Amino acid sequence: CPKCGKESIKFDVYSSISLPLVPSKDRPSIPLQDCLDQFAAGEQLDDHNAWYCSRCKKHVCALKLITLWNTPDVLVLHLKRFTFEKCPVTGKLLRRKIVDTVDFPIDRLDLSSYVLGPKFKEAPPIYKLFGVSEHTGSTANSGHYTATVRNSRDGKWYRYNDSHVGSTSGEAAVTGGAYLLFYQRVKGSLRWAGMEKQLTMVQQPQLYRQETYKISVEEDADGFREVRKKGRKKKY
Repeated sequence: CPKCGKESIKFDVYSSISLPLVPSKDRPSIPLQDCLDQFAAGEQLDDHNAWYCSRCKKHVCALKLITLWNTPDVLVLHLKRFTFEKCPVTGKLLRRKIVDTVDFPIDRLDLSSYVLGPKFKEAPPIYKLFGVSEHTGSTANSGHYTATVRNSRDGKWYRYNDSHVGSTSGEAAVTGGAYLLFYQRVKGSLRWAGMEKQLTMVQQPQLYRQETYKISVEEDADGFREVRKKGRKKKY
């Protein structure tokens, strides 16, 4: 709350992040880091989206801030290319597409500076690109979609356009049509964004080792644990 300073903190599970784009005439492309910085900067709510402060007992224009506690093994970055602006003359909503090129990394995307939660050496928040979904057209409801994907077996890049498939490179996907970016963690794996390991460290520290981490209960390959029914106590 901008008046009393009250904060409301909530955790939410996610697998994708929508990044705002801020075009500039002084540069030919938009660095992905600028999009991440804009995402982490927060949003000042207006009167139409005011937040209710339980301490002040009224709606206020608070600062909405989204931060990353941890990151998933597969991360999808959504580039917000489509905007809706109100026409000052007619009052109607005008749709516009941002076609500026976003310069995103191919082999190394380091999100360490954006993660506030615990970081693990065996699974750092460093990613490599394995897919790009591209859009051509003026609106999200029309146009044409293509894809550029890295093959997990041979490591080569391929471009998919309907029934046509051809060889390409990851750098060729860095265009003004890139819409969705698919990244995969380079090293290690953190199931449930590392929360299982964090809970084990707190609840059962004797079972946790920083370099070798073993699950103390039986579970299948997907990480699901068997729930056993507790036996009822006999009454005498």
